[in-house]
Amino acid sequence: MAPETESRSNVPHPSLTFETRLQELVRQIYPAQDAGALGQEIAAAFWPEGTHRRKRARRPGNGLWSERDAVLITYGDTFQDGRHKPLDLLYHFLRRQMAGVVNGVHILPFFPYTSDDGFAVTDYRQVNPQLGGWEDITRIADAFHLMSDLVLNHVSSQSTWFNQYRQGNAPYDRFFYEAGPDDDLSRVTRPRTTPLLQEVETRMGPRHVWCTFSHDQIDLDFSNPEVLLEILRIMRLHIDKGVRILRLDAVAFLWKELGTTCIHLPQTHAIVQVMRLLCDFSVESVVLLTETNVPRSENLSYFGNRNEAHAIYNFPLPPLILHAMQSGTARFLNRWQAAMPPAQLGCAYLNFTASHDGIGMRPAEGVLPPEEKDKVIETVRKAGGLVSMRSTPDGGEEPYELNCTFFDALRMTFAGEADHHIPRFLCSQTIVMSLEGIPAFYIHSLLATPNDHDAVAHRGMNRAINRHRWHYPDLQARLTDPSSTQARVLAGLTERLKLRAKQPAFHPNATQFTLALDERLFGIWRQSLDRHQSIFAIHNVSNETVTVSPTAVNLIDGEPWLDLLTGEEILPVGAEIPFAPYQCRWISNRA
Repeated sequence: MAPETESRSNVPHPSLTFETRLQELVRQIYPAQDAGALGQEIAAAFWPEGTHRRKRARRPGNGLWSERDAVLITYGDTFQDGRHKPLDLLYHFLRRQMAGVVNGVHILPFFPYTSDDGFAVTDYRQVNPQLGGWEDITRIADAFHLMSDLVLNHVSSQSTWFNQYRQGNAPYDRFFYEAGPDDDLSRVTRPRTTPLLQEVETRMGPRHVWCTFSHDQIDLDFSNPEVLLEILRIMRLHIDKGVRILRLDAVAFLWKELGTTCIHLPQTHAIVQVMRLLCDFSVESVVLLTETNVPRSENLSYFGNRNEAHAIYNFPLPPLILHAMQSGTARFLNRWQAAMPPAQLGCAYLNFTASHDGIGMRPAEGVLPPEEKDKVIETVRKAGGLVSMRSTPDGGEEPYELNCTFFDALRMTFAGEADHHIPRFLCSQTIVMSLEGIPAFYIHSLLATPNDHDAVAHRGMNRAINRHRWHYPDLQARLTDPSSTQARVLAGLTERLKLRAKQPAFHPNATQFTLALDERLFGIWRQSLDRHQSIFAIHNVSNETVTVSPTAVNLIDGEPWLDLLTGEEILPVGAEIPFAPYQCRWISNRA
């Protein structure tokens, strides 16, 4: 775990009252404010009249999740037919195809918006009418653990808030972060290549507003406590509508301070701690998930000391798994995984290979050598993928993310091989299922969606390649044809996810140890919390047959061992265990 900075607090002593803990955090964030008065406003924003909090904080533990948990990531309009509301079609797909396969659903921003497929929000309190209404959201929340996006760093340039700002109307006249073109912005960490500041006309004259991501996404100014209070009211709205997992979008950029990197600042961590404190005292069981697409130590910092995020995205996984499957060696994946700390008590990793964004390359910094990253980039390009860039402090550019469906990214290897495409892809997703943490799967991975180059041309952005909108009747026809790629991939992943949900050794916090095997294999040992079940999860990332001696994985003699994926009995002493190209085995002492 990354060392704590001096300004970050340790785990609060359990004897401290809610009010005392909240006031301590308020003093860190807003030292000029009356901590007692602002603390009361924060509590009232999260618990308005008619609601109440727990008497005692929910203690950190392993009970917020289990081996049965898996999350589907999707847009609300992934399925369309021209007749039904997209959220109706999503509900139909979830109940027909995903019941018993996943129990959580992340619906990407479902609010009215102007750009970035929902992440430039115009109204946080309404559902985009082109998708459906709140009743459709709550219906899904009644059947699945629902995750939503708290887009808290910025709002649309056409939102009511920003329009009120331009008119100089309180309180919005102080809602947005301003800077000047002569300010020193050289240290600011940028995820994009667009200019950071945008000049806008206001009733008070021209102003330069901060735009971390695009000129349609105007950054909020959290140094104004009124901004935090409004975001907390929106957080309460999500919870009241049935949301139980809150994804803190772009949270790392929340606090700005001229002369700094403006990323991961102490006030940002303290704001996450405020949210965690509110969730710990919430009657509803709410999980905070931080989205920070950054190198490992920076990402891990959002666990805090069990007082920040409950869960963090395991961002190095996508580029590392992609490299392993393309190169045929798990050398770098093994090295990285062996050095990963287990999540703290009450915390978990969210494991994934694909999302609505591209495959981030920043998390591979310091893990994959530059020449290996270059091979990944070139192979993705040959498979029809695209590359998006980011600005560097020296004025240059470097690859920020690869834009490609994960299925198509594995169409080819470094050697140019196109055989074994589906087994190679299934192996990549099985690794995600096997690791410590909660597995999450983008809808276009489950459906083996190919790159959508028409969408890129039509919408003018690289990320559209991985955001295909399926004509629902066409998709249903493919899923009923067992020979189609979509049916084969979904059936293979469905079978493994249903099997995984029955294995206590796959609890998100079950013991994990990285095995030292042939570099063509990625192997881990998992042991259930009660120590009754062990699973040796071994994955052949190459196109070659590889064998493993039973003694190399310390199978205990005298116990029956079974490969859960094939049903084969594995003898603790005897013949080598063969692994066909891209074969995975879950060798367990308990059927």
